[in-house]
Amino acid sequence: MFWQTFLTVALSVFVAEIGDKTQLATMLFAADGARSKWAVFAGSSIALVTAAGIGVLVGAQLERFASPVTLKTIAGIGFIAIGAWTLATRSS
Repeated sequence: MFWQTFLTVALSVFVAEIGDKTQLATMLFAADGARSKWAVFAGSSIALVTAAGIGVLVGAQLERFASPVTLKTIAGIGFIAIGAWTLATRSS
């Protein structure tokens, strides 16, 4: 069960982050020849790990107040709403 969860989360987050604004910002920093590529890598890695840690902590607390089914439903509705809003405003 551990590896199934691990691989599901890793793949989901990886796919979600491809082309995301955080990745684009990291590429822009790395494209600057005066910056250390290791510093850019370390800084972006720490930021992503910290953001994920906050997500895990908040998710663990939310579980105390709402069932996983309710949380998945709310998240699904949120993703659909963001997708619909993106489609509706893309021609503007």
